[in-house]
This record gives sequence, C-alpha cells and structure tokens, in this order.
Amino acid sequence: MADFTEKIELIRKHLKSYPDFPKKGILFWDIFAVLQHPHVLAVLKDVLTQTAREIQPPVECVTALDARGFLFGTLLALDLEVPFVPIRKKGKLPGNVVSIVSTKEYGEDILEIQFDGIKKNQRVLIVDDLLATGGTLKAACDLIRKLGADPVACLLVIELESLKGRETIPSNVISLLKC
Repeated sequence: MADFTEKIELIRKHLKSYPDFPKKGILFWDIFAVLQHPHVLAVLKDVLTQTAREIQPPVECVTALDARGFLFGTLLALDLEVPFVPIRKKGKLPGNVVSIVSTKEYGEDILEIQFDGIKKNQRVLIVDDLLATGGTLKAACDLIRKLGADPVACLLVIELESLKGRETIPSNVISLLKC
C-alpha cells in the first residue's frame, strides 16, 4: 500500500474543477470525480479513517454537512464505530431540530440538526468535502455547541487556502488537500 503522501496525490489527481460554477468568479472543486474510481474512493476512505483515528481523545460521534459531506461522514462513522448525525438544510429533518444561519461565499442557508442526535459533552467530528470561506463549517461548529457538545475537529478533503476559511473556524481544522 502506498504511503500517506502518495495516497493524497492519487486523490488530488482525480479531482476536477469547474470555473464559474455555481456563479461567475467561483472555481468549484468537484469531489464526485473521485467516486467514479472505486480504488481512489477506497484510498480516500482509508486516509479519512486514519486521520480521524489520530484525534485524541477519540471522537464519539461524526456529523457531516448536507450533502457531499454525507458521502464521507457515514463511511467514517461506520469505520470508527460511532453514531452518524446529519446536518441538513432547513426543512429536511423530521422531529425537533436546532437551527442556525450559515453565510457562505455565494449566499445564505439555514442549517439544522436533530435535537436528540448528539449528547451533551459528546466529542464530535464534523466532516465535509471542502472548506472555502468557512461560513458553513463555522455554523456547523456553532450548531454542535448549541447542543452542548464539543466540535473537536473539522475533517475536510479539500481546503481552498486563499479564501482563509480556516481563520473563521472555532475548532481544529484538518484538511487532506490544500488547493
């Protein structure tokens, strides 16, 4: 099996980017291209799991952002043998929810999580595909704190360093690829 750096480069090689999507001036990095190659997806899952296992003390719950974060968050929770709790856009979750407004580079969203999904003081890992300006990820951290839990780390596949989103995140940020 390849070493960590070789695995990261294999993943990077399979990413695609699209200029001016979803609006002019945005360079959209697409993780879906990795999903077209089962071997590369398996490598990405292994790298995410290895990275998450290094967080100490261990995480007790994984949450992920709607929708691409779900692709990796569920697999990661399964590998770590901890619960998975989704963070979704407004109106997509049943039952009692906690909400927060998220501001990102091309608009606003309201994010929600089920009230009873995460326990007080639980150590939570937040997973997503990409960190840009940080608005959505910051809102996710704030949402976890509203529930009385601890967002111990945010694990991302891609970080767009030039947008400095990391600076807005009130938690440890771990990104596999920096673009």
